[in-house]
Amino acid sequence: MSIIKLLDEFTSEKLVTKSTSRREMFGTLGSFGKKAALAAIPFGMAAGSKANAAAMFQDNGGPISSLNLALTLEYLEAAFYRRALDSGVLEGGSREETVFMQLFKHEDQHVNFLVENLGDDAVESPEFDFTAGGAFDPFNENGIGQMDAMAQMLALAQAFEDTGVRAYKGQAANLMGTPFLEPALRIHSVEARHASEIRRIRGLKGWIVRDQRGEGMPEATQPVYNGEENVIQGGVDVSSISSGLVGNATDAATEAFDEILTGDEAVAIASLFIVSND
Repeated sequence: MSIIKLLDEFTSEKLVTKSTSRREMFGTLGSFGKKAALAAIPFGMAAGSKANAAAMFQDNGGPISSLNLALTLEYLEAAFYRRALDSGVLEGGSREETVFMQLFKHEDQHVNFLVENLGDDAVESPEFDFTAGGAFDPFNENGIGQMDAMAQMLALAQAFEDTGVRAYKGQAANLMGTPFLEPALRIHSVEARHASEIRRIRGLKGWIVRDQRGEGMPEATQPVYNGEENVIQGGVDVSSISSGLVGNATDAATEAFDEILTGDEAVAIASLFIVSND
């Protein structure tokens, strides 16, 4: 099944009517994502030149490698929000436009901070393909419809922000004993606020439950959430020491503790959207 055919099937009458509910819109995106996952490279399985473009980032590669990984993710997010704001998909004055504008400002600040402090060691921004080779049309460039595009745009924003939160956490050990640990933690907490805000816009909880990507998230984004089902913290099964006041103890345990993404995992996810870094 071709990507064009997938996009044709994704477009539906109910998504272009004013009565469309948020649940219906993202439910249809989820259906699209399951089909697209068969034709698109899943997050975490990028190969070839895209993987090579980020090959310089390695786990335990030291602070410069960690900061350049962070910088690449910030480049991706800043470029994504800038493109979204310029696309015309977001309704003027809407909550989505207001949030995307603020998030762009934050990501742009993060980019400037990292570039300034890395100096000559800073990598240049890669070229990004936010369609992931044609699997998505978040900016309505292929004419699938404004509301369809917004659903995809918000789903990608959630995946990018959830990736950023886990990736910053995963690099903390490489920044121990450097002046960058404290500002990296400050950025990490802001990225978590971003992720929560996007998730709320999409009608989800502000935190991740088990390894669930959430309603309407394409299946190809599952690697962003793998590992979040962990309930062992400090050698203790935290789901077994619930106060009894929570509902599902396993859900509560996974919601209360966030997990890391390794550098390799974060690179594999980002590489799906990297064309080159020449």
